[in-house]
Amino acid sequence: MSNNFTGCCSGGSACCPPQQEKKRLLIDFLYLDLSVCTRCQGADNNLTQAIDEVSGVLEAAGFEIVVNKINVTTKELAIKHQFLSSPTIRINGTDINLEVKESTCRECGDLCGDDIDCRVWVYEGVEYTEPPKAMIINAILKAVYSEHKANTVIRNEYQLPDNLRRFFDALERKGD
Repeated sequence: MSNNFTGCCSGGSACCPPQQEKKRLLIDFLYLDLSVCTRCQGADNNLTQAIDEVSGVLEAAGFEIVVNKINVTTKELAIKHQFLSSPTIRINGTDINLEVKESTCRECGDLCGDDIDCRVWVYEGVEYTEPPKAMIINAILKAVYSEHKANTVIRNEYQLPDNLRRFFDALERKGD
């Protein structure tokens, strides 16, 4: 007697639920420097921790998390990604903090040899030099539960901010 049992799902039987396609959550982390800038380092660390904390639940709910870490090293890259301030975190194309505030960043200034401002994050009325983990988690959950889809963000005409132009110009002068 041969045993040809192949399991209930092998023949497309009704006993197995259909496989759902995973929904994609696209997170872009754009930054100027991870070697010396404590704001970029803190944002990277808090983003990693936030994703670690929510990834299990999101995967169980059918979401795939894709993270793109983008080191913006030139004016051309800044223009390509419509980079407004460093660091930036976007979920499905939307910045998690729509208000762009900045303050002097000593590390990025030392890096390029000029006075440079980097991002200040405003969360629940308080300013932070790196995005709080709770802010990132809330932004992820908001993206998951909203109807907003990737690539539907309507952007205004982009112009490279003066602060970033000064940063890249100073880097170019320093490299000469």
